[in-house]
Amino acid sequence: MASQTSDAALKEQLKSRFVGKTLDQVPTPSVILDLAKLETNCNGMLEATEKLGLLWRAHIKTHKTTELTRLQVGNDKATPVNIVVSTIIEAENIVPLLKEYQLNGRQVNVLFSFPLFPSALPRLADISAQLGPGSISLMIDHPSQLVSASAIAQSPGAHPPLLFIKIDGGYHRAGVVPSPNFTSNSPEATQQSTHPSEILIDAILSAEKQNSCILHGVYIHAGHSYGTRTDWAALGYLTEEFQICLDFAEAIRKRSPGHELVLSVGATPTATTIQHPSLDASGDVSEDGSVKKLKEFITTWTAGEKGYNLEVHAGVYATLDLQQLSTHARDSSLLKADDIAISVLAEVASLYPSRGQNSTTEALINAGCLALGREPVADKGNILGVDYSGWGFVMPWGAGKLSSNPAPGPDFPRVHPGWQVGRISQEHGILVWHGPAQDEIPLEYGQRVRVWPNHSCIAGAGFDWYLIVDSRNKGREDEVVNVWPRWRGW
Repeated sequence: MASQTSDAALKEQLKSRFVGKTLDQVPTPSVILDLAKLETNCNGMLEATEKLGLLWRAHIKTHKTTELTRLQVGNDKATPVNIVVSTIIEAENIVPLLKEYQLNGRQVNVLFSFPLFPSALPRLADISAQLGPGSISLMIDHPSQLVSASAIAQSPGAHPPLLFIKIDGGYHRAGVVPSPNFTSNSPEATQQSTHPSEILIDAILSAEKQNSCILHGVYIHAGHSYGTRTDWAALGYLTEEFQICLDFAEAIRKRSPGHELVLSVGATPTATTIQHPSLDASGDVSEDGSVKKLKEFITTWTAGEKGYNLEVHAGVYATLDLQQLSTHARDSSLLKADDIAISVLAEVASLYPSRGQNSTTEALINAGCLALGREPVADKGNILGVDYSGWGFVMPWGAGKLSSNPAPGPDFPRVHPGWQVGRISQEHGILVWHGPAQDEIPLEYGQRVRVWPNHSCIAGAGFDWYLIVDSRNKGREDEVVNVWPRWRGW
């Protein structure tokens, strides 16, 4: 891990190199973030969780920067700073910021969201020792991992870690599958079971009695919610997530009555649906069954003796991307192409007239899969091959004709006219025109384009830093105002 001094020195070098230049003056490809849009996206999530009385946990794997983490957790000193990381390098690099928040009186916790593996132990133990009790949470989905969790607790200066049980809610990437007993009211459901999820619960509660860990909660990630294609459909997935977590938590309490637990749910599509205008205290939910059900759930299960701490987590919501746009997790008043804060700056390196479909032009840009990623937007159309299947969409931008390139609208990904990245290889991206040939917007050699990527987490991973612009600076929207170095590695 680089020292704070070297990190600060690198940032100052980058700022002296880029700040004040315009996007016509910086090297390509470069990855660009719009500060105005980042702040809007982050503030929307903070306001929604506050209104609903939910805990908030920000995932920082998308961007891997200190600066955007600050925006995600906000400035309210009364709220805890709970974050999620996917790599230990993220946790190590965010320690200085977490120490700063501790000095300001904010409680901090960093969750390593990958199911615990042995080689992670020394580094996680060191973070625990630096940040103190209750600062580290681990993800557990198999009893064998408890040996490693115990080893952290026994490390010099470290503390018993908090544990989240990772639940497989249908995505089948990681997590333990819930027992059928969790939704059964039969007498047998209270008896000891050989189901893996119940074995895991018993093993964790036993380890907790030995002071080697603290069972903190249950965690679920609805990655399959990326497949929604109608407005607010992801809200139903959010309610399902909470219900699965609740059933699991109730099974824990049958074994350990009154155990305090956090129910942590989310993925950007599901988590952002809490911004539904009818969900706050004054909203009218009578017309929407999904909203009513979720509101009743939040009210019922955070009150009285059955009270749980309900938490939502998400990461890519801050930058957004074409994948998120395609989900229609929110309606077009709250989720549109102009909300995407990330773009990849590239140049047209060659032109191929008449090579494309219907004799349209194709163009070569210097951004391939290493700059844009190679993660498709899933084709959920009624007829396969009709919906958008590209690798990025050219953003309306600049003073020329390309400023009128059609942006993805309310019918995206089914409707997707305009210039987009149709094919990629390692360094090469091929722009193709979708739509009538007579409507083709001409491109020029050397022209700069900005491309909205399919998946901002993957696109950002190809770069060492972000160039920051601010679209609120009228007349200077393309001027670099800051540079944010990214953390690389694992």
